[in-house]
Amino acid sequence: MGSRGRPRGGREWEPEPEPEPTPAPVVEGGRAERRRTARKVRRRRRTRRAGELPLLVVVALCIALLLKTFLVQAFFIPSGSMEQTIRIGDRVLVDKLTPWFGSKVERGDVVVFKDPGGWLRGEAARPAQDPVGVKQIKQGLTFIGLLPSADEQDLIKRVIGVGGDTVKCCDSRGRVTVNGSPLDEPYVNPGNAPSDITFEVDVPAGRLFVMGDHRANSSDSRFHLDEAFEGTIDENGVVGEAVVIAWPFGHWKRLEQPATFRMVPDQARSEGRGRRRRRRGVPFA
Repeated sequence: MGSRGRPRGGREWEPEPEPEPTPAPVVEGGRAERRRTARKVRRRRRTRRAGELPLLVVVALCIALLLKTFLVQAFFIPSGSMEQTIRIGDRVLVDKLTPWFGSKVERGDVVVFKDPGGWLRGEAARPAQDPVGVKQIKQGLTFIGLLPSADEQDLIKRVIGVGGDTVKCCDSRGRVTVNGSPLDEPYVNPGNAPSDITFEVDVPAGRLFVMGDHRANSSDSRFHLDEAFEGTIDENGVVGEAVVIAWPFGHWKRLEQPATFRMVPDQARSEGRGRRRRRRGVPFA
């Protein structure tokens, strides 16, 4: 037997104790650590989203404002001058884009235009005022185009004649004629005559002769024959063409050019030609 088990001097030798095993190092990134990391990531995401929200709101408002300014705008109809085509309380969408590309207003188009001066006095009264606070909110939403305008100084009528046309009423059958071509007007409000006022107007270049579809309740060009330009309006005052009735849904429809206007021949007028005399007939009801 070797000397490992018994030390020198005859005394029995006790074996040395085995060394304690080294504890395994703590591995970082365990389940608890992963949970803490996930919570930090979620907090960072929430903070980032909260910071992005105001920017997204600003971008959305800018887009809405651009759409209203250059593309499409909603308008509230406060009067019955275009019944039954467009009724009181309807919301129409007006195309403001095509004029930017040189598109001209055509006969039969329904257009929204700025009040040439005093025309609104003959239209229906404006809606009742909203309470303070509600009014300001609506004004803000209207400004950016999220609500239709209810109090702008605009009118809506149908274009009967454009620059160079001769618009007359009435022929032997009581119809309005444009350049000698009689108009078939199924859009006129039932029970209305094409016009209770007789007239004959040469439309100057760059101007429009307009009438409401509710002929007995429309202060249109006929009502301003004694004013400058014989009741015609400036093309530059046109805001845009009404293309669709968007609200209420039950009255939704496109506003298209009636077929009768496609039969009207063009009749160019030379500059400086005298205007024809016209007679005033029965005043509006």
